[in-house]
Amino acid sequence: MAARPRLITIAGLLVLVCLTASCSTASRSAHPATAKAATAWLCRPGMADDPCTVSLATTQVTASGASVVVRPVVASDAGKFDCFYVHPRVGPAEPDQVEVTTAQAARFSQVCQLWAPAFEESPTPGPRGIGVADSSVEAAFEDYLAHDNDGRPVIFIGHSEGAATLITTLSRLVDDNPGLRSRMVLAILLGGNVEVPDGRVTGGTFGHIPLCTTPGEAGCIIAYSSFPGVPPPGSMFGRPGQGMSLTTGQTATSGVKVACVNPAAIGGGTASLSPILPAEPTGGPAGNVVQETAFTPPWVTYPGLYEAACKHSDGATWLQVTKGTGSADHRPTFIEALGPADGYHADDVNLALGNLVADVAAAESTWSHH
Repeated sequence: MAARPRLITIAGLLVLVCLTASCSTASRSAHPATAKAATAWLCRPGMADDPCTVSLATTQVTASGASVVVRPVVASDAGKFDCFYVHPRVGPAEPDQVEVTTAQAARFSQVCQLWAPAFEESPTPGPRGIGVADSSVEAAFEDYLAHDNDGRPVIFIGHSEGAATLITTLSRLVDDNPGLRSRMVLAILLGGNVEVPDGRVTGGTFGHIPLCTTPGEAGCIIAYSSFPGVPPPGSMFGRPGQGMSLTTGQTATSGVKVACVNPAAIGGGTASLSPILPAEPTGGPAGNVVQETAFTPPWVTYPGLYEAACKHSDGATWLQVTKGTGSADHRPTFIEALGPADGYHADDVNLALGNLVADVAAAESTWSHH
């Protein structure tokens, strides 16, 4: 995809800053002695040239190679819901924050208003840098609650470090707050190692916020890390007490497991994924794919190309992603861009982006009828 997060390291963290011309700051009236710096936004409703409100025109390519351009419709009640998105790490040799945010978050504009604070890698490595990142996300969310939310229900979306910082923010500000929990429609926390005790859907990372267990459920979490097979022993993802778990203080290695909720089959089982990824301006699909063919930008989707199911083996839990069609299907296929230890981590979001948008819509409908 056009946005490609780098390999995660504990030192690779985020600080709240504005680096691009697309950032926006909202004015705040406060006494100079107590005023805080306004949040810098990559995306927010009403912002000029908002990268989260791009065209949704999509080239849909079938297994036979036939293609058609479809134009998804924005839901009539999208303005009643907010999505608070935190992007993963970006580095100097990677696509910038705007590209990452557009690739992972813009499709959710079908079902919500998008709020995305701007971040970059922390200059301070280690635990201190983790604290800076967590404080930055919390400050942005508290600023948003105080000045922008107006009581609307919220969907939280984060990937990799973005998921890790949201885990900390939700743990500190939402998990123990019944009022805010009642306004949480859904939390999508991918590649962040949400953990639960064996055999349970609550506990571990969160005391009160459960994993989603039924289609359309609201107030719950969708979490997974995608791999083509068992995550290797040293993987950052899918194994408790190591890798990404350590960035959120989760050190237990027994009695808990990393969560997996299949975005294509929340109730369990195997189902087809709906991968959606940006198409390059030159026409090819942007991403960790082994082939390129000319498609009309800005988006391309491959329905039925992959199927997924949650698996647990050898102490690891992951979303098993396998090709759902035969050898006659020559559509582009994804590769393990960061190496076998990380599987399809770089494409956790885009491999199931169509499913995730549909999951948000279903949870919004359930939340609205509570």
